[in-house]
Amino acid sequence: MEKRVMTVSKRRRGLAVASALLGGVLVLSACSGGDDDASGSGSKDTSQAKADEAAAKKTSEADIKITPKDGSENASINNSAAVTVSKGTLTDVKMTTADGAAVSGEISADKTSWKPSAQLERSTTYKVNAEAKDSEGRIAHENASFTTVSPSNSFLGYFTPDDGSTVGVGMPVSINFDKAITNKAAVQKGITVSSSSGQEVVGHWFNANRLDFRPEDYWTENSTVTLKLALDGVEGANGVYGVQQKTVTFKIGRNQISYVDAKTKQMKVTQDGKTIKTIPISAGSPENKTYEGIMVMSEKFKETRMNGATVGFTDNDGKGEYDIKDVPHAIRLTNSGTFVHGNYWGAKSIFGSVNTSHGCVGLSDTKGANDKGTAGYWFYNNSIIGDVVIVQNTGDKTVAPDNGLNGWNLSWADWKAGSAV
Repeated sequence: MEKRVMTVSKRRRGLAVASALLGGVLVLSACSGGDDDASGSGSKDTSQAKADEAAAKKTSEADIKITPKDGSENASINNSAAVTVSKGTLTDVKMTTADGAAVSGEISADKTSWKPSAQLERSTTYKVNAEAKDSEGRIAHENASFTTVSPSNSFLGYFTPDDGSTVGVGMPVSINFDKAITNKAAVQKGITVSSSSGQEVVGHWFNANRLDFRPEDYWTENSTVTLKLALDGVEGANGVYGVQQKTVTFKIGRNQISYVDAKTKQMKVTQDGKTIKTIPISAGSPENKTYEGIMVMSEKFKETRMNGATVGFTDNDGKGEYDIKDVPHAIRLTNSGTFVHGNYWGAKSIFGSVNTSHGCVGLSDTKGANDKGTAGYWFYNNSIIGDVVIVQNTGDKTVAPDNGLNGWNLSWADWKAGSAV
């Protein structure tokens, strides 16, 4: 009898231990069941029954993924921010900056993805809170925080010509990077330039910061050129990444090429190979000869100031040999200061007979830039950025290919040799 009592006691202690290991839910369920049995009601509508039901439920099958992953740094400002869900649909996504400013975004039509509506800012911390439900309506949550790439860890390419512009047949695509590029091949592969004419287009690096693109011959008139920048996440130098993702298109206008002959002191303006106007000019004096070679118009100013001190022409007192505050109809040909421009201060007799300038090509003009009857007015209004001016017989050296947009002075073989791809 004593042996049997001890056995039952041990068995009860074993059941108590097992109940404790299985957790409080099992213990309380046993108690609740005893109450039900005692009352005979069979009702499950008690607080404990609800707790049992919640504990028994499966978690939501909706699997939310936020990119970039939580804690990321140097994240892209373009494509990195995204929320996707599998085995469910998104019900709500909130994205804010660290200080609480909301970032607008859209859930896709099928409710399986979300992305911001606009490009993110650099050097900014963002927080993402996402909610989704599975086919049975069960809710899942996911949160993440990341910081976008800083200016010191990213590079930008400033390009010309502008999107939607119409330019002359000599206009290259010129990209100047704000940081030196050491991984030139990777960056160049992230940039494509194509023409509706089918012309082969090749890139040429002038230095670590400048990459230009052009075809072998001038662009085909009336064609369309497309520039695609796919530099987002491209490592241009150690720890320095691209952030641009952009497509730009521009149109090529009529084929206008002007020929400046410093010996005859005439400029012949042609369109599609036919001369449409001959203009008397005054080129650089024998002491300040005009560069020779192929030059491309890069800027136009109805009026501008020209100070000799800015390009090295100074008197003994250090002041510019000239300082004209209202030079009319000025069209830039080089970065170093070569222009085709109107000249109202010189005698009308010099044009076509004497070379008197400091290196520019001067045309007869009137102060104020409003006289429609002058050569300067006509040439300015009949020229567009990207038109070609070929300067001959000055006796000076050929302009450097990187002095302005003047890469046409390189042979096609030399141009291609400057490609990193």
